[in-house]
Amino acid sequence: MIYGAPGTGKTLLAKAVANESDANFILVKGSEMLSKWVGESEKAVRAVFKKARQTAPTVIFFDEIDSIAPRRGISSDSHVTERVVNQILTEMDGLESLQDVIVIAATNRPDMLDTALLRPGRFDRIILCPAPDKKTREEIFKVHTRGMPLKDVKIGELAEKTEGYTGADIEAICRETAIFALRKDIKADKINMSCFEKALKKVRPSVTKEIEKAYEDIRNHFSSARAKEMKEEKPSYMG
Repeated sequence: MIYGAPGTGKTLLAKAVANESDANFILVKGSEMLSKWVGESEKAVRAVFKKARQTAPTVIFFDEIDSIAPRRGISSDSHVTERVVNQILTEMDGLESLQDVIVIAATNRPDMLDTALLRPGRFDRIILCPAPDKKTREEIFKVHTRGMPLKDVKIGELAEKTEGYTGADIEAICRETAIFALRKDIKADKINMSCFEKALKKVRPSVTKEIEKAYEDIRNHFSSARAKEMKEEKPSYMG
């Protein structure tokens, strides 16, 4: 399970896994699994895992898994998502084992997930994808400015000024910089530091200190989440 603020590169990590590994890769978009017809959503989940077993070794990637596996008992959608959660649990940890099948999921709302998914044997590795540090931001700038005709631009200085910016924010900065340069001169063949400074004033950071701390606190919460849920939300049939 990969979680973190939007734009930090969770889906990009999954794409890297697909590119670097020799395994087959199945992308599952959460919203596409849901259907208004009774039983169709569970059938779609079964089909994904059946295909994965047939084509093993396979990596299954659930993007935005919180859309199909929210905490049971809090939704009002005719229990569709509850049945989907139950089906995912059965497929991941049921009688039929997953041989050479790896399941990866990404979300920016881990607090919404059903905690049964987070116990060992299911999503037993929970990885925080934080906002990039200075060195990482510098590398991201190098990637997004690779084809840009830079003049007197100090990448290290830009990385220093962009604390709290995610990879998506840095990509937006580079895009806005190019737009500013073209607005100044449609035939511009050089991009200088002033264009980047204008872009920095327009694109603001996505991750504040409070948001970063909140995601770090969630990591500590996961270890006791299941026990706390059973204690505070005890079903009526338990007496």
